Amino acid sequence: MNPLFKRLMRQATRLTSTGNLHEATRAIQRALGGLGTAEPAPARPADAPTPTRAANEDTLVVDVEARFVEAAPPEVESPLAPTPAPATETEEEQWIDGLFAHQHRSVAYKLFVPTKGAGEPRPLLLMLHGCTQHPEDFAAGTQMNQLAREHGFLVLYPAQTQHANSSKCWNWFKPQHQQRERGEPALLAALTQSVMAAQAVDPARVYVAGLSAGGAMADILGRTHPDLFAAVGVHSGLPTGAASDLMSALSAMQGGHAKGAAAGQMPPTIVFHGDADTTVHPRNGDQVVAAALAGQPDGTAPQEASGTSTRGRHFTRRTYASAEGRPAVEHWVLHGAGHAWAGGSPQGSFTDPSGPDASAEMLRFFLSHPQPSASAVH
Repeated sequence: MNPLFKRLMRQATRLTSTGNLHEATRAIQRALGGLGTAEPAPARPADAPTPTRAANEDTLVVDVEARFVEAAPPEVESPLAPTPAPATETEEEQWIDGLFAHQHRSVAYKLFVPTKGAGEPRPLLLMLHGCTQHPEDFAAGTQMNQLAREHGFLVLYPAQTQHANSSKCWNWFKPQHQQRERGEPALLAALTQSVMAAQAVDPARVYVAGLSAGGAMADILGRTHPDLFAAVGVHSGLPTGAASDLMSALSAMQGGHAKGAAAGQMPPTIVFHGDADTTVHPRNGDQVVAAALAGQPDGTAPQEASGTSTRGRHFTRRTYASAEGRPAVEHWVLHGAGHAWAGGSPQGSFTDPSGPDASAEMLRFFLSHPQPSASAVH
C-alpha cells in the first residue's frame, strides 16, 4: 500500500478517535487524492461537471474522482449500438424532470421516454451515476438515451444529493443502505415502481446498472430486490457487503480484504472493470462475479473469448451459464483501462471512448433476461 496513504489514514483514525471530524475528513481526502497519481490525470474538458464541496465538510465520503480519458469520439461496435433518430421522433420524445419522496427521503430524477413502442409495455432501465456526476452528465457519457431511442425503452436517472453525500456518491458502504426496506435501496426501488405505474412499464423487463459507487448500489439492488430487477450491470463497482464502514470501504476499494460479499440468489449480472483501475481495484470486479455465481452450480466453467475494440482496447470476456444452460453472468476485463465507462462519449465525464461499448453490451444482456416471474413486483 502507498506509504503516504497509510500515514494519512493513521492520522485520520487518530483524529476521528479524538472527535476532530473536520481534520479527519481532510486527511482522508488527501489520502484518497494521492492514490494512483504516478502520472498526472488528463485535464477535464470545459463542459465536464466540476466536483463541489458540501458546506458540511464533516461528511465522510468514500470514493474518489475518476480519471477522465480523452480520446476520439466513440465508434459503434454492437448490433444494439445507437443510430440517429428521425427528426420527428426526436421532437416528440420526452426528457422529464421529476421529484419523488419515500420514507422521509426524496430524490430528484430525469426520465427519458422515447416514442418507439409508445402505447405498449416497454422495458425500463435504472441508471445510477458515479460520484460527482449528475443525470445529464451520466446520460451524455453512457449514450444510453440514444440506445433507448433506437430500441424503445425508458431510462431513469436518479440524482444523489450533496445533503446525502458531499460528493454525490450513493452510500453503498453503510449498513442502513444495504437493506431492502431501508435507506437508498428502499427509495430507489419505490421510485422505480412509481415510474413503472405511471409509464406502463413491462414488469418483466426492469433492469439496473451503475458506475463506481452507482455500480456498487446496483449490485445491492440486485440483492435486495431480485423480484423487481430482472438483471444487473456493474461497471467498476464493488460487491454487496464489501464494506460496513469508512475504513473497510477504503480497504475494499484498494483491493484489501473485504468484509465478505453477500450470499444468496442474484439476478443475471454483467460486469465491466478495467484491470488498470486505481480507484476501485479490479479485484472487486472478480468478487462481484464470484458473488453472482454463488447461486449457480458448483464448478461452472466459463466460456472465454478475447478481442480488441475498433479503438484498440483489448478485452477478455468470460460467460458463465446457468443450470439451464443460459448465460447467467458475463465478466468483461478491460485491459489497460482505468476507472471509466467503456465506450462512452467524451461529452460526459469519466468515460473511455476506446471501448468496447459497455452500454450496448449491457442492453443486449438485459433484454435477453426477462424476469422469470413478474407477478411479485406489484
